[in-house]
Amino acid sequence: MPLRNYPNWGLLVMLELFLISAIKIAFVVGVALGAMPFVVLFERKLLGWIQVRPGPNRVGPWGLLQCIVDGIKLFFKEEIIPDQADKPLYLLAPALVVIPAFLVLAIIPFGPTVHVLGRDINMSVTDLNIGILFFFAIASLGVYGIVIAGWSSNNKYSLLGAMRSSAQMLSYEISLGLSVVGVLLLAGTFDLRTIAEQQAGGFWHWYIFQQPLGFVLFLAAGFAETNRLPFDLPEAETELTGGYHTEYSSMKFAMFFISEYINIMTMSAIVTTLYLGGWTAPIEHGLLPPWLAGPLWFGAKVFVLIFFFILIRGTWPRLRYDQLMAFGWKIVLPLALANIILTACLVALDSPWWVFCLAGLAVIFVIDRIVTMLRRSTLRAA
Repeated sequence: MPLRNYPNWGLLVMLELFLISAIKIAFVVGVALGAMPFVVLFERKLLGWIQVRPGPNRVGPWGLLQCIVDGIKLFFKEEIIPDQADKPLYLLAPALVVIPAFLVLAIIPFGPTVHVLGRDINMSVTDLNIGILFFFAIASLGVYGIVIAGWSSNNKYSLLGAMRSSAQMLSYEISLGLSVVGVLLLAGTFDLRTIAEQQAGGFWHWYIFQQPLGFVLFLAAGFAETNRLPFDLPEAETELTGGYHTEYSSMKFAMFFISEYINIMTMSAIVTTLYLGGWTAPIEHGLLPPWLAGPLWFGAKVFVLIFFFILIRGTWPRLRYDQLMAFGWKIVLPLALANIILTACLVALDSPWWVFCLAGLAVIFVIDRIVTMLRRSTLRAA
């Protein structure tokens, strides 16, 4: 008797879909939360190596248990709420920061479609044909939590950090959205899974080679969106004692901390999907089954980008606020618009991929020469 003829066939299908979605959600959230302590430990070790110091080495072998101890410490730390704080908003702000960070993980495809027990299952929590628009919509919500945290704390330093964050997000979210338009013109879709599949067949199909300028601009704007050095002006401990989360302690502070590192992993995953081929291998080899090779390649690319985030933090100084805003409005935004026009013209002319690559590299080279000449003339005038 076919399953469709059972009286509760619709309920069984809904239950099956619910179980599949629940397993996917548990897997993605578990991997993200499980990886975060190791990312923190890796960052502290790498920064220690850059700064010629040992880094964490007291708890466990090679300091491997340091993050666990830090988590236990934050969990049992005293909760302090300022007397004059707006308590409902003060308590709501950490959730408004951490929830969007996890929601973006739902649309990221980390592997190909696999066939399990007669059903095709996509390796992502959900597939949206407007996935990139969902990313921009949800990622922009995080700034509300930061602004509310700074305002509700009734602290001038926290409020100043929140105002900086709102200005920074507004400045760089525009450039972040415009810098990815080149990829959308090439792919012809907003679906992240389709964008990743179109880059299969070898690393020369990756959009980083057809959109080198867009990749650089998207990565720069991504640093600003995640509040990482050299764009961490909303926190800026040397100026604001901690910025928007100065008045937070215990697990409320930990939620801000978690959201920062989840955002780093999310931004690395989005860059991987858009520009580095997603889960596809640099060279097709067939040594591993697709359901295993896909997530492994995806994780390796994300790890390389996280390493780059940490490397920049350890080597670049923090920008002044006027430099931050000037870079966003006077350099990144005009270049993003120029990249759209250049890509649209090349797509209309049906140019091969290497023409896109040469055109993008030429623009980057010209801009670098102009900036170098201006810098030298400024130094000579001084």
